[in-house]
Amino acid sequence: MFRTLRRALCVAAALLLPLAGVQSARADVAGEAAGAGYWHTSGRQILDAAGKPVRIAGVNWFGFETANHVVHGLWARDYKSMIDQMKSLGYNTIRMPYSDDILKPGTMPDSINHDGKNTDLRGLTSLQVLDRIVAYAGQAGLKIVLDRHRPDAAGQSALWYTPSVPESTWITNLKALATRYQGNSTVIGIDLHNEPHDPACWGCGDTSRDWRLAAQRAGNAVLSANPELLIMVEGVQSYNGTNGWWGGNLMGVAQHPVQLDVPDRLVYSAHDYATSVAQQPWFSDPSFPANMPGIWDKYWGYIFKQNIAPVWLGEFGTTLQPSVDQKWLAELVKYLRSTSAYGADGFHWTFWSWNPNSGDTGGILKDDWQTVDTVKDGYLASVKAPGFDPGPGPGPGGPGDPGGGNATCSAAYTVGSDWGGGFNAEVKVTNTGTLPLKSWKVTWTWSGSQKVTSMWNASHTQNGATVTALNAAHNGSVPVGGSTSFGLGGAPGGGGATGVKCTAA
Repeated sequence: MFRTLRRALCVAAALLLPLAGVQSARADVAGEAAGAGYWHTSGRQILDAAGKPVRIAGVNWFGFETANHVVHGLWARDYKSMIDQMKSLGYNTIRMPYSDDILKPGTMPDSINHDGKNTDLRGLTSLQVLDRIVAYAGQAGLKIVLDRHRPDAAGQSALWYTPSVPESTWITNLKALATRYQGNSTVIGIDLHNEPHDPACWGCGDTSRDWRLAAQRAGNAVLSANPELLIMVEGVQSYNGTNGWWGGNLMGVAQHPVQLDVPDRLVYSAHDYATSVAQQPWFSDPSFPANMPGIWDKYWGYIFKQNIAPVWLGEFGTTLQPSVDQKWLAELVKYLRSTSAYGADGFHWTFWSWNPNSGDTGGILKDDWQTVDTVKDGYLASVKAPGFDPGPGPGPGGPGDPGGGNATCSAAYTVGSDWGGGFNAEVKVTNTGTLPLKSWKVTWTWSGSQKVTSMWNASHTQNGATVTALNAAHNGSVPVGGSTSFGLGGAPGGGGATGVKCTAA
């Protein structure tokens, strides 16, 4: 998402392009799990490891690219409840913007509330928090696309490099992330750079400005570290004198396609917005909104319709305040192709944004970070798609064991504060076995008359001095090597525990 209204665009409506003989894949496989393992492309579709078509249908959750160095909203909510809500609304993918700042050693997140929420994020670096989000998203059956949104938190850049963040750093960091999540198929791909724009060009041959050539260099570097990832390549602003949205002009693909060393890994990505972001000539065309499919065909839709490659609308959003924006979104959703009619044979998408604090568009959540904008969410209903097989593979927060093994766990009980009249404690549950946990319980005994006065991220029963805590709905699943935590308050003080034991299921 850009933060400026500078747009000088001119465009002529284009004729609809043919479907290139590709048959529609009907949504007749309801109930069949899809999305397992890493993904690859075949023509205009994305397929999972078993060859089943999948559809990215998700949201952008931004913040790692800002000075907070972490997704926004954790001052108001627990990250797990946020992901649970995304899933409950029918979103299956998170596009996760970040800046290269989070790759700097020791970068710490800001504005996380640890008071009864996000307790397992306390003391973690930004990258470690990202690990936790990836792990929990995988458990919930959501996928993640990492989006290199900015070179640093100061702001976006037209080109993929700046004086302070050269191309070498960009590529080194892309490879580091690809390596970090190697074997963890929750992370399905990387969006190489957000919204390249003038003076970036496509196919001009100037290595300092040609985004297509840079995307090839970076994409091949990523695939050298993890050949299973999808490589998402956005467009530019201008091509042969025709301007478009930042990152939204993919006209050059027809003559100058991106060429990667690993086949079937390339996904083209476009961005498209409404008048709440900027006025464009097509919005005032007398034929609006009937003119919009021709506009989209010209800039990026032809890639899908000619069966060249999958197309992912990585960002699109609006406040929905002007009536023209409402017409735009209705027409766009129709253009993306409904899941009920076409199954996964449609455009992929992630809406901007989950966050309510996007100044140009607002978000799916309202300003309280809890309430859903049901009107905005409702526009997207026809293009939402099923979630995926839960549980990440090996990698940070979630190595797996495909067969045999045991489900075991350990619990570490720590008193965080004790003021005599009461105390607070945190219990960390770790999966020490070779199978993912489906649920767990922790028991311990106090030496005195202590009673639980409050508990979060778990439920409990108490029999005398012995307490039994059971996982909450959102944190029962713990991948091999992963951990979760819950907290409690008790009274009186002196809440040290003995006989702390975890039982897994």
